[in-house]
Formats: sequence, C-alpha cells, structure tokens
Amino acid sequence: MKTVTITISMLLALFCINEAVSQISLNVNEQFNLSIEKLEQQKDNIENLEKDKLKKEVRAINKRLEEGEISATKAAELKKQAAEKRALNIENQLTIIDENIALLERNQEEITEDDEDYYTNMEYMKIEKVVVYDSVPRRTTSGITMAAGFNNAIIDGQSLDYSPYKIGGSRFFEIGYEFETVLVESGFVRFRYGISFQFNGLKADDNKYFVDNGDETILEEFPHSVDKAKLRMDNLVIPLYLEFGGTEICYKKDDSYYWKPDKVKFGLGGYAGVNLNTIQKLKYTENGDDKKVKFSENYNTRNIIYGLSAYIGYDMWSLYAKYDLNTIFKDNPIDQRNVAVGVRFSK
Repeated sequence: MKTVTITISMLLALFCINEAVSQISLNVNEQFNLSIEKLEQQKDNIENLEKDKLKKEVRAINKRLEEGEISATKAAELKKQAAEKRALNIENQLTIIDENIALLERNQEEITEDDEDYYTNMEYMKIEKVVVYDSVPRRTTSGITMAAGFNNAIIDGQSLDYSPYKIGGSRFFEIGYEFETVLVESGFVRFRYGISFQFNGLKADDNKYFVDNGDETILEEFPHSVDKAKLRMDNLVIPLYLEFGGTEICYKKDDSYYWKPDKVKFGLGGYAGVNLNTIQKLKYTENGDDKKVKFSENYNTRNIIYGLSAYIGYDMWSLYAKYDLNTIFKDNPIDQRNVAVGVRFSK
C-alpha cells in the first residue's frame, strides 16, 4: 500500500511539473509574440520624430529664403540635404528593428522570461513618414466664390431712404469660380480673376410694378393687391481684384502653396460683363385667388455691365460691396445705378 501511495504521489508530482513547464512555455511564447508585434508596430510609426525635425528645418530654411539670406536654389539644396539626412536616420532605425526581430526569431527556443523582458522593454525612436517638399510654393490656386446680400439702386438726387424699392426685399446672389495668383514672394499681394453669375433683384414698393413704357421703364400702381413685383437682372461678368493680406506656405506631399487660414484680407477691384436676361415676377391676389406671372422682357436694361467692388474679411468670409457704374435703364430721364452689400465666401 505504501508503494502504491508513493507511486501515485510521484505521478501527481510529474503531472504538476509538466503543467508548470507547459504554462511557462506558453507565457514565454505569448511574450515572444507580443515582443514581435510591438517591434512591428514600431516600424509602422517609425517616422514621426524625424518628420517633425525635418519640418522645423524646412521652416528655418523658408524663413532665411523670405528674408533674402539665401537664394531659391540654395534653399532647395538645403532642403534636399535635410530630407536625405532624415531618410537615412529612418533607414538606420528600421534596420535596427529588423535585426532585433531576426534575433528574436532565430533564438526563439532559447528565450527565457528574463530575455523576453529585455526585448519587450527595448525603446526605439518613433518617426513618421519623411516627405520631400517642393522648395518653391505654387503661386496660383483656384476655387468657388459665392456672395449674397441686399440689393438696391442709387437714384440721382434721391437718398436710399426714399428708394422706390424695398430695402430688405431687394436682394442679390453671386456665384463664380476664381483664380488667385501670388504677385510677390511674401504672398501679401495677390491677383484674383475669374468668371461669375450675378443675379440682382429690385422689388417694387407701395403696390407698384415695372412697366416698359416705350423707351422708358417706370413704376405704376398695380390694379390688384401685389405680394411681390420683382425685377431680376441676370449678368455674366469677369471680376478682377487686387487682394492684400498675410499668408503662410502650406506643405503637402510633393506640393506646397500659399495659404491664408485665420488671416485678415481685403480686396479692391471691379467687374465687367453682359446682361443675359431680365425678367419680372409678379405675385398678386385677384378676386381672392393667388396668381403668379413672369415676364421675360428687356425693360430697357443695359446690355453691358461694369462696376466697382471691394471686400474685407477674415479667413474665407468677407463683407462685400459692389456698385454698377452703368445705369440700370438706358433712357430713363433720371439715372439709377445698382448697388449691393452682403457677405462673400472665397478660399
């Protein structure tokens, strides 16, 4: 009986030892796999630090270029040298990581928990992807431009307070596509140009509407209750501006250009184009019925449109004003010129 008991005890001890060894082996393998994974993750993020250093070097070189200390050719050469240096640093770091991964894999069976702790706790510099930037920023950019606001008319010998057009009801809308070209190296002066559609509306007040009376366009009392009598002029124009304001150089992969986020800007210029269409929209009530009609006629409006415009703003938004130098109607005895104020959006 004693022999049986000893035998059973030895078997139980061997089983426990085997389980313990298996558990230790499992822990080591888990740590081994974790170590390899951490090293691979280091490779994925290896380029952060070097890119930050390269950005600082590029900014310093650009500052020297803007201040006239070095030429554009010299700046390009310095940036190339800096990029090559950072790329070599990245290559060396990746080589170290690859060699340690190979060491772990080659000696996997010999790794103890102490060895694994050594490899797990290894620290490596984290560097982001290095990018070689253009030394000379792109000077021309483009984008959509929009504006909207209140419209009215400046009438000779009469103030806006006595305008026959509703101040709040007369509105304008403008949409176009503009290019912007930097004229000086600092980016402070730019030339903007493009093409825009203008929609200028004049809404008659005091229950009146627009009447084409031979060579003259006049306002007459409408025989019914008018909800809206609006004359809309659709113009196609070419806007031209000189824009002033601070900029900074934006760097992206294989590209750099002037950018003006969070900057004050103002522009002075004008526009010229043609009138494409003039229509009058009437909404009125007759015998209790609501009616809508639309008249597409010339109304003696000018065919050629030209004027002055300006804006001042911050970032992509501006206060905007424009004034037609041409009269609205060709042969009216009293000159009327379109004027508008509103907000403008442009990149």
